[in-house]
Amino acid sequence: MKEIDIKQEKILGKNKRITILNTTIDVLTVEETIKLVDKYIKTKTPLHLMGVNADKINEVNENSLMKKIVNSCGIINADGASVVLASKYLDKPLPERVAGIDLMQDLVRLSSDKGYSIYLLGAKQEVVEKTSEVLKEEYPKLIVKGIKNGYFKDEEWKDISKELKKIKPDIVFVGITSPKKEYLIEYLQNDGNKSVFMGVGGSFDVISGNIPRAPKWMQKCNLEWLFRVMQEPRRLFKRYFVGNRKFIKAVKQEKKYK
Repeated sequence: MKEIDIKQEKILGKNKRITILNTTIDVLTVEETIKLVDKYIKTKTPLHLMGVNADKINEVNENSLMKKIVNSCGIINADGASVVLASKYLDKPLPERVAGIDLMQDLVRLSSDKGYSIYLLGAKQEVVEKTSEVLKEEYPKLIVKGIKNGYFKDEEWKDISKELKKIKPDIVFVGITSPKKEYLIEYLQNDGNKSVFMGVGGSFDVISGNIPRAPKWMQKCNLEWLFRVMQEPRRLFKRYFVGNRKFIKAVKQEKKYK
């Protein structure tokens, strides 16, 4: 892994923030987040747009580097129903969940409407290609500056940075796994890239149609996590069932000693 120099990013919105289990989270709605990201793009201010769920917060408390990265981000959203519920239980309620895949598509729509450019980084080659096709079909005016699959070595980070500095996309969506995506984004920003960087996990797979998304009723009932486990039980069972139990126990402890 490349050496990472964590820097505190400029925070444009002076947003109200809370802390849950050593993790800073912005008190922002989806709409407020979009407006704030628009300010970052207009002012060419670099941004690591972070979404945290129970799994990410668990990782923050186990990985000191991840803790530094997450808490230094300009925008930190609650991307998980469990985080929103925990905030209410701890008497510092967040307004709503800001789901990563929905926010990504909102920012794609913003980019299409305002002439901003995007770059897609991650997933398999056929998946990222299909994602680009689907987005351009839905938004004919969308400017996709480039795409790159997520199968690259750390030694290639400098080449990725060089390309991004050359084409200067307004938003870079990074669809690779944690913690590599957070480390990569920090490296790219510390190397002088001034884009808005957003980690989007498996969103490319969903947008491309490679894997289905939970039905609307499951999304509304905050059961999207369960649908994901049903799709990939071997990979996700431990994260959600074991990880959520760990998160709930830690939240109860924080409430007790508040």
